[in-house]
Amino acid sequence: MVLLYTPKITNRKKYIFDLIINNLCGYKYEITDNRKNYINYEGPKINYSKDPIARDELFLFSDGLLEEKAIKQKDIRPVLYENLHIIFPSAHTDSALPYDPFSAAFYFVSRYEEYLPYEKDIFGRFEANQSIAYKHGFLDKPVVNHYALRISQLLHKKYPGIKPAKFNKFRFLPTYDIDGAYAYKGKGVIRTFSGYMKSLIKCDFKSIEQRTKVLTGRETDPFDTYSFQIELHEKTGIKPYYFFLLADYGAKDKNLPVNNIVYRKLIKKIGDYTVTGIHPSFASNNDPGKLKEEIRRLSSILNREIKHSRQHFLILDLPDTYHRLMHEKIDNDFTMGFASHTGFRAGICSPFLFYDLKNDAVTNIMIYPFTVMDVTLKNYMKLNIQNSYQKVIKLIDEVYDVNGTFITLWHNESLCDCDQWKGWKELYLNIFNYAAKKQMSKK
Repeated sequence: MVLLYTPKITNRKKYIFDLIINNLCGYKYEITDNRKNYINYEGPKINYSKDPIARDELFLFSDGLLEEKAIKQKDIRPVLYENLHIIFPSAHTDSALPYDPFSAAFYFVSRYEEYLPYEKDIFGRFEANQSIAYKHGFLDKPVVNHYALRISQLLHKKYPGIKPAKFNKFRFLPTYDIDGAYAYKGKGVIRTFSGYMKSLIKCDFKSIEQRTKVLTGRETDPFDTYSFQIELHEKTGIKPYYFFLLADYGAKDKNLPVNNIVYRKLIKKIGDYTVTGIHPSFASNNDPGKLKEEIRRLSSILNREIKHSRQHFLILDLPDTYHRLMHEKIDNDFTMGFASHTGFRAGICSPFLFYDLKNDAVTNIMIYPFTVMDVTLKNYMKLNIQNSYQKVIKLIDEVYDVNGTFITLWHNESLCDCDQWKGWKELYLNIFNYAAKKQMSKK
C-alpha cells in the first residue's frame, strides 16, 4: 500500500489521487495529513506538499490548485518535458518531477477551462480550437494517462518491490449513434411524399427509384447496416454500445417517429443483445422535460432502466448537462469528445468520474471519453480514407501504449458504402479489426 501525505486533505485531492494512484496506476493507497505517522511509515510513500519531509519518500511538489475551491483564470503555458506536454511547472529542485502531475491531471479531467469564458460554436459548444491541448498541438495525446505512467515508473524506481493491486489493459469499445435509423423506411406518408418531391425537383431519379424499391421490399434500405455491425461484433467478441434518438421531430432531431413499429423493433433487437442507451435530443438541452420523456420512451421499449447516454450533436454544457442526466439517474455518459477534431478532450483515454467544479465535489456519473468520430474525419477534418486510417491507427497505438480504452463513435449511415460514404465501410472494418487485434494481444 502507498501512503500519500498532504498537509491539507481536500475534495479535489481525494478525487485526483483516487483517479491517478488507484484507477490508472493500480495501487492501493491511503491519504494522511498526520506528518508523524507519515514519517514513521516504512512502506512506499508519496509526499505531496511544498517541501520534502522524510528521507525515504517520493516527493512531488504541490502547486496549490488542489487546495483552492474557486474557479480562477490560470496562466497555463504548456512546455515539453521528455516528449510530454506539461503544465503547472515547478522549479523545486527536490521534486521528483519538474511539474505538478496531480494539478495538471485535475485541470484536464475536470474540464477546468470549460468553466472559464470561451467562444462557443454555432451550436453553443466548447470546441477543439478553444482548448489548450489543441492550441499547443497535443490534443491527440492522452497526457493524463502519461502523467500516471510517470508516477508509476517513479514508484517502481524508488520502491522496486512495489506491485500494483490491479493491472489495466487496453480495451476497444465501439459505439454507435442512431440518429436516422433508415434512409427511406418507416418515415410515414407525409415525410415519404416530401422525400419524393425533393428528389423530383432535383431530378434525382436514382433516389426515387431506390426509395421505391426499398418501400416495396425489393431492396434493403441503404442505412440498414445493422447485420454487418452485429456480425462484426460477434465474430470478434467485441461488445458495442448503441444510442438511440427518441425525440419529437424537429429541425435538429429527425429520427423516425417514436411509435413507428419498424423503429421500435430495431431498438428492441439491438437492445436484446447489447448495451443500449439514450441519445438525448438537441431540443432536450433547453427542456429537461423532453429528456425525461425520451428516457421513458426508451425504457418502455426495452422494459428496463436506462443508465447510458450520449448527447445528440455532442452538446455538453458543464456542469448543467451532467446535472440533468444525473437527475434522470443516468450513470454513464459517452459525450466527452470533440466534433471538430479527433483526440482526448479531457486529456485522458480511460473512464473517469465527473468532478463538479461548481459544487467542488465528485459525482457518481462515469464519463467514457471517445477518441474519434466518423463525421469528424470526413466532414470536419476533411481527411480522405487513407489519411483517416493513418490518423486513427496512430490514435489506437497512443491508447494502447498507456493501457487505455479506445472508444469510437460511428453512425449506421456511414457504413452504407454508398454516395458520400463510399469506401468508408471498408475503412471502418480495417480500423475495427486493428483495434480488436490490439485488445486480443493484451489478454
